[in-house]
Amino acid sequence: MKTITVNVSEPVYKDFRRFAKERDRSTSELIREAMEAYRDLRIRSQPTFGEWRPTSLGALKSETFVADDDLLGEMIRG
Repeated sequence: MKTITVNVSEPVYKDFRRFAKERDRSTSELIREAMEAYRDLRIRSQPTFGEWRPTSLGALKSETFVADDDLLGEMIRG
């Protein structure tokens, strides 16, 4: 485990201390869990560009477009 020093505001630290005490846990344990949750939600859940997969938008019906859709119309009707 790596030891780090983090500066936080007094109100934030006070909230973590109070919450930890109410649950009979250490403040550092809660902060570690918060960091892990952030990592899982914001860092590891983000796919790299190479991992992106196409998403289907459903079938497009050509009737939904009018003849003067210029380029889009040409693309749909060939």
